[in-house]
Amino acid sequence: MKMNRRKFMQSATATGVALSAPNLVAMSSRGKKYRTALIGSGWWGKVITEMAMQDGSVKMIAVCDVDDAMNDSAVALIKEKSGETPKVYKDYRELLKREKPEICIIGTPDHWHPLIAIAAAEAGCHIYVEKPVGHTILEGRAMVNAARAANRVMQVGTHRRVTPHGVSAYNFVKEGKLGKIGMVRAFVPGGASSAPIKATPNEDPPAGLDWDMWCGPAPLNPYNPAYHPRRWRQYLDYANGQIADWVHWTDIIKWFMGDHKHPKSASAVGGIMIRNPLPADAPKGTTVPDAPDTLDVHWQFDDYVATWEHHQYGGNNHEKGSIGCYFFGDKGVLHVGWKDGWTFHPARNSQQTIHVDAVLHEPSSQNVPELWADFIDAIENKRKPVSDIEIGHWSTTMSLLGIVSWKLGRSVEWDGDKELCPGDAEANALLRREYRDPWVYPEV
Repeated sequence: MKMNRRKFMQSATATGVALSAPNLVAMSSRGKKYRTALIGSGWWGKVITEMAMQDGSVKMIAVCDVDDAMNDSAVALIKEKSGETPKVYKDYRELLKREKPEICIIGTPDHWHPLIAIAAAEAGCHIYVEKPVGHTILEGRAMVNAARAANRVMQVGTHRRVTPHGVSAYNFVKEGKLGKIGMVRAFVPGGASSAPIKATPNEDPPAGLDWDMWCGPAPLNPYNPAYHPRRWRQYLDYANGQIADWVHWTDIIKWFMGDHKHPKSASAVGGIMIRNPLPADAPKGTTVPDAPDTLDVHWQFDDYVATWEHHQYGGNNHEKGSIGCYFFGDKGVLHVGWKDGWTFHPARNSQQTIHVDAVLHEPSSQNVPELWADFIDAIENKRKPVSDIEIGHWSTTMSLLGIVSWKLGRSVEWDGDKELCPGDAEANALLRREYRDPWVYPEV
């Protein structure tokens, strides 16, 4: 579905979204086409690329992926939509050196986001990087520092900040209509895509895939088709499972309640409760996902409590608001969802329920066109974007603190200003990780 800047502003007005809200701006119409490269040519990278081309603000000059099949499909898409043929690379460093793009889209697996984003910023690119910003907390801070040092715009793909119903729900809360909020509950239940996975044997990488480069700074595990191209999010060497994948909801919490407010502590319980066990003779993490299929996290803030829950089984259609966040205030309860928009349930029975439908785009029911338009406007007007890298870093940190607590099997304290766990060497060690040679962990 094509939506240019003018159509976006018209649709936003039609749905009652105020363009003067802090997360939506009137879009520029200068018409400049930025020389743009896609790094990470998988399904979602191609979705972003198509939305960027529809916006009319880019000329796709290059694509880069360690898998020839992914590159081939990206080239085919760009040729179909623009009539032009981008150059093809398998190493992002070579692309940055030779092509010198103005914008880089980063759609790789999570463990590659930091090094590529930092290199792109240092090469003078503006960056649209997918969420979560990285695999460990201190990588995110290094990305913020790199963007600031290079004076580059770095937008994170948390597009729910520009979803029309998300904006109107934000305004509803900021106008005091929910009252004082004491608790927020985020949840992602079940789903067919998270059904139990059977153990599968390791095998040689397919022709055209550079498996060593795919692993990059992460451990070089034996290749298994469960990793690439679909299931890598559930392996802790490369991602952090459901809570990091769905950082959209911790991002909603931070946005509505105050981005600069940081949790004081995180406490998580969970594990692999349903998923098929790893066979005793299989190398760890190579045949069955090791991220928790069940996780419950509590964060303590100064003036409210937030919780997260996910279970990758038992999906049903019986829960009201099947995904999203519930905000509990003294004037009622607000559910901010995905495809079902938002609904306010007033505390007083004499008051009417209020509902606003979602306005989304295909494929995958998203709002990438709005976020991309904001990204371009931020570049042209030399301002921070809606989902600035520091905001994305804070939201990712909230999610990853849950994983740190779960790994330790205990609660952790957090100093959000210093970005460390006070007096807790064991927890602080998990804020980063060792990179595999020759890759070097980015300095903070």
